Amino acid sequence: MAKKPKPPARRPWSKDEVRDLKKHSKARTPVEAISKAMKRTVGGLRQKALALGIGLGHRR
Repeated sequence: MAKKPKPPARRPWSKDEVRDLKKHSKARTPVEAISKAMKRTVGGLRQKALALGIGLGHRR
């Protein structure tokens, strides 16, 4: 019988992490750099930014 895949590991966002994400957004830090610094995926960062109504990935 095949094993069931593990559910994705989700970590809740702390207030400090949200504050850092907002600082990075304001400083226009590249998303890849934020991802490495916060140890979160690029997709996770983008989803949280969308939920907070802030922009990420200011390449244009």
